[in-house]
Amino acid sequence: MCLAIPGKLEKIVAELDETFRTGSVSFEGIVKNVNLSLVPEAKIGDYVLVHVGTAISVIDQREAERTMNTLKMMGEGLDLTPQSL
Repeated sequence: MCLAIPGKLEKIVAELDETFRTGSVSFEGIVKNVNLSLVPEAKIGDYVLVHVGTAISVIDQREAERTMNTLKMMGEGLDLTPQSL
């Protein structure tokens, strides 16, 4: 099963233009660089859902917390290796 994991966009680390950007996203303290091309509206402080290293949508903080709590309750071990994001 594939999941999108919520994380908080902490900073933009590379920006070719308004669309082609990479951001530093924190997943409860584990920080990964993520492709932001599918969410050009994302800004620092926003929560994004990340699947296979790409942010696929912007969500609010409440939804991010609910999603993470649901994953924890399901007993899903959050594997945040580069291949899993």
